[in-house]
Amino acid sequence: MAGWWIPVGCQSVGVADTVSIERAANSEDRSPYPEFFPVRQSFQQHAIADIPAAVCATVAQSPLAQIQSGQRVAIAVGSRGIANLKTIVASVVQQVSDRGGRPVIVPAMGSHGGATADGQAAVLASYGVTPEQMGCPVEASMDTVLIGTTSDGVDVHFDRVASEADHVVVVNRIKPHTRLAGLYESGLIKMLMIGLGKHRGAYLYHQVFPNYDHRLELLAPEIVSMIMESVSIIAGIAIVEDAFENTSHIEAVASADFLTREPELLELARSRMPRLPFDHADLLIVDQIGKEISGCGMDTNVIGRKTNDRTAAPDEFPKIRQIYVRSLTEKTAGNGCGVGIADYGHRRMVNAINEEVTRINCVTSAHVTAGAIPITFDSDRDVLDAVVSQTQAERRSDLNWLWIRDTLQLSEIACSRSYWEAASQRSDLDLLGEPAPLRFDNSGDFASRLFS
Repeated sequence: MAGWWIPVGCQSVGVADTVSIERAANSEDRSPYPEFFPVRQSFQQHAIADIPAAVCATVAQSPLAQIQSGQRVAIAVGSRGIANLKTIVASVVQQVSDRGGRPVIVPAMGSHGGATADGQAAVLASYGVTPEQMGCPVEASMDTVLIGTTSDGVDVHFDRVASEADHVVVVNRIKPHTRLAGLYESGLIKMLMIGLGKHRGAYLYHQVFPNYDHRLELLAPEIVSMIMESVSIIAGIAIVEDAFENTSHIEAVASADFLTREPELLELARSRMPRLPFDHADLLIVDQIGKEISGCGMDTNVIGRKTNDRTAAPDEFPKIRQIYVRSLTEKTAGNGCGVGIADYGHRRMVNAINEEVTRINCVTSAHVTAGAIPITFDSDRDVLDAVVSQTQAERRSDLNWLWIRDTLQLSEIACSRSYWEAASQRSDLDLLGEPAPLRFDNSGDFASRLFS
């Protein structure tokens, strides 16, 4: 299937090095694994053609346009793999500079980057957000100032560098969060509280979130008010992406509108999210997870594990029985947060985990089970054998298996033969090939291409 994606973590091998399973329809007894076929999902695209122009236009209509010459403006940037982040941040820097402001970029990522200043600067650098590329300083510090204490006794910490600026701009993507629910999930409010709260603030908030059912709206109004009374939060640059990871909406939101506008943007983001094509699966194979993909490595909104790590809640979809994760992304730099959501893992994934980085992130987020090591095998075939041993399906053609690259890239996926009839009747699905058997190399891992 030329043009279809190649599984992550697999080396290119020749035909002579592969072990092919017979693809004949009458070979049910020759392989315990289902055949797979590739599918392309039809999502609407909403890509912004000229991002710098979009930033310029929205900034011109926001309080950010009123900054005075010589004022120091801290631009808060997080650790997520936001599409076009480098271009967006550079455009904001340019808008500040054009008005005579003195921009400085500050990492706003809680405990990420190993909870060190150098580590957080390195995270930004991995996205091209460097002093050389941005044309302004990047000042990373884990130091915070204590803004105050809430009526419930929660200390409110805020990045020291940002607190000393004349104004602060927060730049973040709006999207459903992997654990938080309600009016505010991932976005400007969360960055203001947790991202700029640094390690200390992030730790404190995550400890109390369970007391509020992980609903930021029960905490945010008081905390946001306290922050804005102490620091000049002039605006936020809210970003929404479509199902293809295109930047589909950029909006400069006045700080006074954060609490009312963000829920509206969250609904827009939710409507443009990618989804799996089917609501039930026995197994989901995930090629890679990482922090730039989702805070939990893989988006729990996509896999149906937002409420519980190992099963969907009664009203939650999709319902996936088991998940197999094959590797960590390079950009996650060993942060294995999210491996604990998987039921099975490949040895390469476990070997790539930086225990210290993962420990800090999972403890800080009060989601320690996210770092638990799943049952691990040395090859893909060993994992599939274990999965098959756990199923009650009488025939391999009855196994409902899905295979994705990661939870951000869902336009093209692989489905087991059991979905063929349903997929054939869907106008939003483009079948890219016939069902074909899995192929393995001599080590028992998937061959470099799924289909011959």
